Amino acid sequence: MSRPVPSRRDAYRWFCPITTRWHDNDIYGHVNNVTYYSYFDTVANTYLIERGGLDIHTGDTVGFVVNSGCNYFAPIAFPDKLDGGLRVNKLGKSSVEYGIAIFKAGEDTAVAEGHFVHVFVNKANNSPVAIPENIRQALSVLVASA
Repeated sequence: MSRPVPSRRDAYRWFCPITTRWHDNDIYGHVNNVTYYSYFDTVANTYLIERGGLDIHTGDTVGFVVNSGCNYFAPIAFPDKLDGGLRVNKLGKSSVEYGIAIFKAGEDTAVAEGHFVHVFVNKANNSPVAIPENIRQALSVLVASA
């Protein structure tokens, strides 16, 4: 199996600063692998709230993560300052696949890169719904070039 090559910043359309925390480090002295998924969630949901108008408190629609994955390229540790890069790999009727990368602030090569899929559902009954138009419009500007 060949090792993936990390992406560069220019492969991503939007960035969000991330602050590492003391407890992100594990016993080996670097950010634990599961913490990257928290970073991914923060990046995508910050975008959805700020740019797409997602109302996480009283809205009728929420996104459920149904698939995710990550490749790790270089260690990071508290107190590193980071940027999370976001793009849309695939935009469907009720789902979106995000491409997300973590970069050390000021660096061009990703230290980790992954994806996750949100399926948008009605919060009352958990059944899939079409992505709300305001969110779809916000996501459409992040669609990666083929």
